[in-house]
Amino acid sequence: MSPRQRLSPDERRAQLLAVAAQLFAAQPYDDVLMEDVAEQAGVSRALLYRHFPSKRDLFAALYRQAAEQLLAKTRFDPADTLVEQLVEGLDAHIEYFAENRNTVLAANRVLAGDRVVQTIIADELDALRERLLGALPHADDSARQAVSGVLRSWLVFVQVLCVDWLTEQTCTRTELRDICIGAVLGAIRPLLDEDPAPDWPR
Repeated sequence: MSPRQRLSPDERRAQLLAVAAQLFAAQPYDDVLMEDVAEQAGVSRALLYRHFPSKRDLFAALYRQAAEQLLAKTRFDPADTLVEQLVEGLDAHIEYFAENRNTVLAANRVLAGDRVVQTIIADELDALRERLLGALPHADDSARQAVSGVLRSWLVFVQVLCVDWLTEQTCTRTELRDICIGAVLGAIRPLLDEDPAPDWPR
């Protein structure tokens, strides 16, 4: 074990999450051991457990951080078209999924019954739905409510599709992204008076 660096509690937590991110991305969830995290971080297991009482707690903190970072990358700028914003957001998510395959599979399959991890996923999907609603043309309350329901279902569809794609990549990343875009536009166009994406299909 390398000599322990003196870090503030926040710095130490960030360091432990960075080490955990590497290990969970490189190995299936069940193969990641807390003692490996401690060793790689150069800390005692006791110190690691003070920050994260269990492997599940460590993973949940890591996945919450990842969700926050993905939300930060999924910006919705009124200057961009809806399609441009969808492309940017989906590209960021698909890139993260591809580069962190084991982490994503752990969250969506191994820990599919874990309330904390599933709440993190649900919170991110709700935040994305609200941002998408804000990027759409103005609609009356009835249409907006209908679109909101469609977006909620579409985001779950995208999540399942992308997780399945990790296990069997039957199409390219670009094709996967365009399938998702085509699906949501086809679903919401009948509900809106104004076409939300006159630039699609390109």
